[in-house]
Order: sequence, then structure tokens, then C-alpha cells
Amino acid sequence: MLGALSVVAAWLLFYAFVFSGFQEASAQRTAYANFRSELAQAIAPVGKNIPLGAPVAELKVPQAGIDDVVLEGTTSGVLESGPGLEADTPLPGQDGWSVIFGRQAMFGGPFRHLALLAPGDLLQVTTGQGTFTYKVTGLRLPRDPQPPAPMLGQSRLTLITTGGPGLRGAWAPNQLLYVDASLVGKPASAAAIALPAVPASQLPAHRGAVTTWIPASQLPMQGDTSGLFSLVLWMQLFVLAMLAVAWVGPRWGRWQTWLVAAPALLAVAWIASELALQMLPNLL
Repeated sequence: MLGALSVVAAWLLFYAFVFSGFQEASAQRTAYANFRSELAQAIAPVGKNIPLGAPVAELKVPQAGIDDVVLEGTTSGVLESGPGLEADTPLPGQDGWSVIFGRQAMFGGPFRHLALLAPGDLLQVTTGQGTFTYKVTGLRLPRDPQPPAPMLGQSRLTLITTGGPGLRGAWAPNQLLYVDASLVGKPASAAAIALPAVPASQLPAHRGAVTTWIPASQLPMQGDTSGLFSLVLWMQLFVLAMLAVAWVGPRWGRWQTWLVAAPALLAVAWIASELALQMLPNLL
């Protein structure tokens, strides 16, 4: 039993900090191909009501090594494929306050070098409305004062990830890191956002007065338990597969059995691990 638990723990660690990066890179290649195709056909999204996980922008921050496609939504599942745009904020380049989340370590850690940015650095965002340049105005922590909400005709972009001192910042972050940037030039027109009313006590605090409503699973450092039922089913399938291996092994032979069963077991373990990590905070 201890040996089995050790193997499971080792697999989860390798998947979280090594194998998940390959998964994120593959998802980014697919998202990049789809988004560039949409840009070429002039059908890239420019309003709201965008499907969760759909590509909405391309973010380039050379100083932090960021060149990623931004997806719609900020659940743990979406952020497994790259940075995500908070669903209740306008697209970058539009009038208002846009917010993009990015992971620190797991699934490629696209925002792991975000702390290297400094005021005055430039970053570039491409959407269906063109390419926009933002200038970093400052980095802040949760205890620091928030900048005032942008006025009409202004556009601000905030990048959010986690951080902490030393190596702890990667595997056990204890604070959020915000990078604020202001648009250089005039913003594009933004589509109206229709969202349900919600009590003020349930609103997230990281954007102050401009925040509206999004599900709890899309707030910073929140997990997503919607895949728990699927996780249980995949774990049951894994147990059944292991029992089948134990039964077939003496009849087929050990190596013949594992030659056939290993790919299937790896696929089931991969999917179960992905669902399990979705329940962890979305910015890790």
C-alpha cells in the first residue's frame, strides 16, 4: 500500500511540474493555429458571450518570456491550456479594465517570470480589432493600494499570477502578484456586457468598483470541482484496468500483458491527473 501511494504521489508531482507543460504547449499550438486562422478570416471574437476556452487574443511580453494565446475564462481547466481572460472584463484594447490570469508553475507556468517586469516596459496584445501596445505602470501585491478605475476612453490591462519568496514562490506561493499596464493610444469600441446582478458581498476585490460578477471557480486561487464526478469514474476505470492486468498477467505472461496494458493505463492516469489538478487553485 505504501509503495502504491508513493508511485501515485511521484506520478502526480511529475505530471504537475513536468508532463503538464507538454500538454499546455500542445494546447497552445492548437489555439495559435485556430486564432491566426480566425484573424485571417476576420472572424476573431470582438464582443462577449464567447465560449469558455476559446482563443481571444495573443499576448507578447518579451521581458517576461511570454508569447501565448489568451483564452476566454479563468477556471483551472481553462488555465491548463494557457493564460485566461477574466470573463466579465472587456477584450484587451477595448475601453475599460481587462484582466488576464496566468499560472506560476504548473502547465508550463506562462507567467512565472512576471515579477521581472518594471514600470515603463511595453507589452503587446493582438485581438480581432488589431494590435495594441500597453505600458507597465506598476507591480503590486494584495496589500498595496489599487489604482483608480480607468476613466471613459481609457484602457487598462492587469496581469495576475502568484508569487512568494525564493523557491517557495513556485510550489507554495503565498500571495498574488498584479502587473498593471495602460494602453498607449486610443482604445477600440467595446461590446456591451450583460451580466446578472449579484450582492456586493459576493464580488471579488481585486478590481474594486469595476468588478461585476463571475462564478467563484473563475476567481483568483480558486479550484473547480465541476469535474469531480468524472474524476471518480476515471479512477474507477483505472482500478478496473489494474485488476484486469492482475487477472490477465498469469495467463498471457507479464511482459505481454504490460505491453498491451501500459498505454491504456497511462492514458487513464493522464486524464484522471488532469481532472484532479483542476481542483487545485487556478494560478498555481
